[in-house]
Amino acid sequence: MNTSNLIVCRCEEVTMEQLEEAYQSGCCTARQIKMKTRATMGACQGRVCRQMLDAWVHMKNPQLPRDAEQLSYRPPIRPVTFGQLAKGEV
Repeated sequence: MNTSNLIVCRCEEVTMEQLEEAYQSGCCTARQIKMKTRATMGACQGRVCRQMLDAWVHMKNPQLPRDAEQLSYRPPIRPVTFGQLAKGEV
């Protein structure tokens, strides 16, 4: 099975092949790969793909501590519509 076209980050359409290319270019932590590929930087802010990226990096480099360069969570923690903001429901 060819996994190179497998999409890891749906929001930014980052594929497994792009992760591999970033890793081969010297990016060895999740944060470095994020900066190179934009994985976890889309609309969901990594809520969908962050764990997968962390696990993939750990699989590639198991001797690296899991918290070597942790990815941060960015607001909003949950999606909020402009209508909710305008009505003061948040």
